[in-house]
Amino acid sequence: MSKTSTEQTIRPGGAMTPLFTDRELVRLVVPLFIEQLLAVTVGVADTMMVSRCGEAAISGVSLVDMINLLIINLFAALATGGAVVVSQFLGAQRRADATHAAGQLTVLSVLLGSGVGLVCIALARGILSVVYGTIGADVLAAGVTYLRITALSYPFLALYNAGAALARSMGDSRISMRVSVIMNLVNVTGNAVCIFGLGMGVEGVALPSLVSRVLAAVLMVRACRKPGNLIRLQAEKSIDGAMARRILHIGIPSAFENSLFQAGRVLVVSIISTFGTVQIAANAVANNLDSMGCIPGQAVGLAMVSVVGRCIGALQPEQAVRYTRKLLGWAYCAMAASNGLILLFLRPLLGLYDLTADTMALAMLLVRIHAGCGIALWPVAFVLPNALRAANDVRFTMTVSIASMVTLRIVLSYILGVGFGLGALGVWYAMVADWVCRAGLFVWRWRSGRWRAQYHAD
Repeated sequence: MSKTSTEQTIRPGGAMTPLFTDRELVRLVVPLFIEQLLAVTVGVADTMMVSRCGEAAISGVSLVDMINLLIINLFAALATGGAVVVSQFLGAQRRADATHAAGQLTVLSVLLGSGVGLVCIALARGILSVVYGTIGADVLAAGVTYLRITALSYPFLALYNAGAALARSMGDSRISMRVSVIMNLVNVTGNAVCIFGLGMGVEGVALPSLVSRVLAAVLMVRACRKPGNLIRLQAEKSIDGAMARRILHIGIPSAFENSLFQAGRVLVVSIISTFGTVQIAANAVANNLDSMGCIPGQAVGLAMVSVVGRCIGALQPEQAVRYTRKLLGWAYCAMAASNGLILLFLRPLLGLYDLTADTMALAMLLVRIHAGCGIALWPVAFVLPNALRAANDVRFTMTVSIASMVTLRIVLSYILGVGFGLGALGVWYAMVADWVCRAGLFVWRWRSGRWRAQYHAD
């Protein structure tokens, strides 16, 4: 980085000009919160409508959605790598490089989405058979149909994720929020028309998803190409090896980390599935409510990548520290409010589900564990590492996340749940132990300052 570009953020008295005002941070975080909330609520509505298609359809869709979640995380990890690089260039006031990085991110996203989509279309039956073993023929047929149709949307979904990450890098998450609203409305409306109006089965669930994702990608690209943007997305026809490696340096460890995390969650669910219907149902209901409590933290975590990345690119680590503390404070306050409301209204919320007395009692205990411990641990366990990633400290976060997942979330779950006979309760105790480990190591890494040496301006 040139000396001139660095000095542009210094006031006459030598004090650094804040890179973000509180108002700008609010404008970044609030749309992300709305977007996350919308995604969760629309997911619940989709599940309710899919249930009208029969048990084979909902079983096939739910199995494929586990695979889809893994693939979405791959796209999100690549988008995160691009967001970090673009944010760092913007912080360094190198808009031309930021624009070039944005173009490379879109090319990589389309290539990744197309490649994964083609594999899933060609090998859909084999993938489901390998992942889930022997399942009913009707469930397998429904799953194959659903996977092949949704796989057609992967290039567009990857492109949408890339555009959303670029919007956050520019500090304008309202772009992705607006597109997300349209995408989810089209999806829900399409499901209702196809399922209730046309009497379609699995196709009636998959086709609206395909159409909504194509529309979302088109709208996102148009929004990112507007002349007034901080970055104007431009078409690029080839891969720049150096820029691609810079993006993948962040994206690949994040993708590896996210993939193993989701795989670990699948293994944990498989452990719980051996404990009986009551514990399976209680775990599922508790997970639904707990996902609502984590929405504010997830929104702040997405904002953290762009904010800290901008500070690192500007060679302002002290500002990175200040904004990290501020955003963590916001995450703590917001998660205290969301989880506090869940705890306050826990009984009537559980009353919305048709549960037996035993299932409700266990679900209530599990939610209390997650909400109570989540308020104290979740922000530093899952929001703080995004600050480290934005500073290029991706290998440390990957190593900690994978090691903690394997030793605590999986192995300790088996020991406590099966070995000590604690069932689902033991699995959730292991989850809290995983949070404690992550939180302690990420706080230590941040306070040590070793993350400062991971970024090298060029």
